[in-house]
Amino acid sequence: MKAEPRYWITVVSKEHLERGVARGFMQANHGKEGSLKRLNEGDWIVFYSPKLSYSGKEPLQAFTAIGRVSDGNIYQHKMAEDFTPYRRNVDFYEAEEAPIAPLIDGLEFIENKKAWGFKFRFGFFEIGELDFRVIRSAMITGELTPTTKT
Repeated sequence: MKAEPRYWITVVSKEHLERGVARGFMQANHGKEGSLKRLNEGDWIVFYSPKLSYSGKEPLQAFTAIGRVSDGNIYQHKMAEDFTPYRRNVDFYEAEEAPIAPLIDGLEFIENKKAWGFKFRFGFFEIGELDFRVIRSAMITGELTPTTKT
């Protein structure tokens, strides 16, 4: 019997996320394996981007992608001589960026609405299905349509 899907948020700059969306993978918490081990095939992931680029200062504060874990594999990919992060394959879906500000009051995982950004400091965390549906409805107005991987 297949387990019910779980719902997750991971924090990543939009610039870094775009590479993963284009190639159908995700990394979490600077390429560490631990967070990825918590995911199961079929789980949903919402990607939150506090900034446009990792080293930049320009804020974004928006949900920028949504996807579903496509298999059970965790693997490494050498990006640089001293950086070989862990990855998971993800099926991404066509979605619009959704600024977080209008959603804060309706999200249960944000317990302190005045200090809403605190939760995102963890970089990767589980949310409930209702919160996932609020975010998904802000990002996807029609049918779920997979993006094309290159």
